[in-house]
Amino acid sequence: MESRDLQLMRRALELAGNGEGRTRPNPPVGAVLVRDNAVIGEGWHQRAGMPHAEIEALLQAGEGARGADIYVTLEPCSHTGRTGPCARALIEAGVKRVVVGALDPNPQVAGRGVAMLEKAGVEVKTGILEEECSWLIGPFRRHILNGRPLVTLKAAITLDGATATSHGESQWISCEESRLDVHRFRDRVDAIMVGVGTVLRDNPRLNTRLPEGGGRDPVRVVVDSRLRMPADAAMLMMASEVPTFIATTPEAPGDKRRELERAGAEIIVCDEIEGQGVDLAGLLDELGRRDLMHLMLEGGASLNHSMLRAGLVDRLRLYLAPRLFGGSDARGLFSGPDVGYIRAAHRLRYHRVERMGCDLVVDAEFVPCSPD
Repeated sequence: MESRDLQLMRRALELAGNGEGRTRPNPPVGAVLVRDNAVIGEGWHQRAGMPHAEIEALLQAGEGARGADIYVTLEPCSHTGRTGPCARALIEAGVKRVVVGALDPNPQVAGRGVAMLEKAGVEVKTGILEEECSWLIGPFRRHILNGRPLVTLKAAITLDGATATSHGESQWISCEESRLDVHRFRDRVDAIMVGVGTVLRDNPRLNTRLPEGGGRDPVRVVVDSRLRMPADAAMLMMASEVPTFIATTPEAPGDKRRELERAGAEIIVCDEIEGQGVDLAGLLDELGRRDLMHLMLEGGASLNHSMLRAGLVDRLRLYLAPRLFGGSDARGLFSGPDVGYIRAAHRLRYHRVERMGCDLVVDAEFVPCSPD
């Protein structure tokens, strides 16, 4: 049986998930305030500029917060931004114990919230469900540390690693539950990226469609070195509150650029890498400057390979279907040359593997390679 600390931190994580994808440039955070073994306040950060999770919980508890314990997924902030420092608010409210999931990943402020609390005599415990809490703020960490969005490559594949048959048929490899989960995932990311080949082949909308409604569309990003995207593409024709960015190069025709801009697209001109097209690292830098913190890559095999080869993929989210295509001519997740040797393989660490209808969904993150 889990300890009370673990149970309450899991509840804080559940609350934090309500803000996932909605708090940029801030991270999603959840908090649970407990006194005499009873929950007296809960909260999560809903949007930048709004109260942080700890403040939401304190407001619910009122005077009951004095002498209470608080469970918070991320170290309380110690600086003044759009809102005041949460560590100071907890001290002034008389909270006696603070249980923290993950420390702030910003090296300029990491540990300062804990230090402020301990200096004021507040008991602090850190590292509870640290892996889960750190995973949740992965996009924030990536953005803070190098100014780019975290990239999650998403794909549905068969047990023999195929994403489509030799004829290009891929609908549907995964089950209905997995396809719904993809839309819930889109609702939690900031942007979704495909190559122009996917647009020409499938004409996707790249929006979020939830049965209960209320889903949030991610910003759409199309990599298109020569602006082959049609101006009447589905994603440009539908009503949406978010923009469609088309990443291209200086060599793209100016008349086509103007046509796409009239259709509502925003053109991002990137440097061109000879023989490869759009400078993908430069594109991620530009998306980071626009405060996009989490990018879902739904590219075809060519774009997936280019991103992987450039070291720009941070995570995989694979929907593994119990099917076999059983042939060498089926289409795979990547195109292009492989690493050549096992010692050069890209290495990953599993974060979560769970059932999704008849499929398995696998979340994994890339880890630095080290010599054997």
